[in-house]
Amino acid sequence: MTDDPDLRHVVDLELRLQDRAVRASRRRAGELIDPGFREFGASGRVWDRESILDMLQGDESEPPQCHDLVATRPADDVVLLTYRSEGAGRSVLRSSLWRRGGGGKWQVYFHQGTPTTDR
Repeated sequence: MTDDPDLRHVVDLELRLQDRAVRASRRRAGELIDPGFREFGASGRVWDRESILDMLQGDESEPPQCHDLVATRPADDVVLLTYRSEGAGRSVLRSSLWRRGGGGKWQVYFHQGTPTTDR
């Protein structure tokens, strides 16, 4: 994908958030989600950090398959990740903004899912 280790690392973190074991652990998922997190979900719902952590813990659905991941760096400490996910009978275009905080730790602070009919 890229020679930039930060971009590869953020892609790995995004995919880690799809892992059932991570999603089921409020602590592990919380390490990846910024305190100011906000999401505009594919359902139309707006999520904050606490509500998304609550949802993730109870989510027993199959993790989506992620395709066409593209990571770019709009600023030194920000990574924009775009991709398509497929699962539960639907296809969703997704974007996540990750930022590097104190100690060099990357956390997602914005995510948006947009349903699409394209597959």
